[in-house]
Amino acid sequence: MTDNLLADLRHLVQMTSGSGLRWHSHERVDSADLLHDIVAAPLVAKAVTRYAYTGTGPYAIGRVTGANLREYLLPRLFRPLDLHNPAWHCCPLGFPFAESHLFLTTSELARFARLLLQEGTWEGQQIIPADFVRGLTADPVTTGYSAHLSHGYGFGVWIGRDDTFRMDGAYGQFVVIAPARRAAITVTAHSMRDGDLVEAIHDLVLDRLTY
Repeated sequence: MTDNLLADLRHLVQMTSGSGLRWHSHERVDSADLLHDIVAAPLVAKAVTRYAYTGTGPYAIGRVTGANLREYLLPRLFRPLDLHNPAWHCCPLGFPFAESHLFLTTSELARFARLLLQEGTWEGQQIIPADFVRGLTADPVTTGYSAHLSHGYGFGVWIGRDDTFRMDGAYGQFVVIAPARRAAITVTAHSMRDGDLVEAIHDLVLDRLTY
């Protein structure tokens, strides 16, 4: 078995696969097949030994399942959340980028926040297994970053201070889950100061809630 095959799903989602290819969904795709570039890229570190923020892992998972990720999620996740036709930025071959560029309004994004806070339950239906939601933060990796990114990275989510975790998007897009406070905060903004915005969410909202 090659080292490439040892990079399991967790390594791909946690961005610890060791792949030498760094790519993000805001970058233009010039190759004939991005997945080929991901698979062909040499490993520069042993899996799980180094964190490197990249969109390659989620995109690769979305491809190797054999199904279009958006089509797969429509009946299983999007429609139960009353998202009937969500737009998702795709590569030239028509596959969603997976790691980002899912276009949602603030209220639509807040449904994901509530879903995670309720451990995968929506309107009495278990959409995502509760154990899976709890596992998002069970085994975080060290990122080497500072400030609001210094608490570690879980299974596709950032670990925050005070027993919180987050889904982050560029320029002030945040979902902050605080299970102990039974609270979820959703923010869509245009901000170049993401760290300050995260601190404001904690200082002005979450810290004022009682346990």
